Amino acid sequence: MGLEITGQLFEILSEQSGTGKNGIWRKQEFVIDTTAEQYPKKVCFTVWGDRINQLSSFNIGDNLKVSFDVESRPYQGKWYTDLKAWKIENTTGNAAASASSTAKPAAKPAEAFASDPFPQDLISQESTDDLPF
Repeated sequence: MGLEITGQLFEILSEQSGTGKNGIWRKQEFVIDTTAEQYPKKVCFTVWGDRINQLSSFNIGDNLKVSFDVESRPYQGKWYTDLKAWKIENTTGNAAASASSTAKPAAKPAEAFASDPFPQDLISQESTDDLPF
């Protein structure tokens, strides 16, 4: 399952390394800020091995498109989720085109029902359920 997200590079964290059952491993995390969305969020991604070298070509504030996979695994009774980046593209040069083509118009929850808190098109006049509430 491959997903994509765009945002501005917010932070590059320190590289981590160690030795596991498959030998030496290296990973580095970076954070992007999804500034183009209605409710921006900071999202942390992990790159492994040779893909770490890609991060050195980016600067804080660059607009990026990150292709990634999501994976969750259990550890001591809790689940942990990783966002593993497998492709990072700098879109700073065409940021205006990228932002306008990926931005989705979203209804603002407070304004959606401001005039009528119970819009009739969402309420069925002929409800057939026999629930007591």
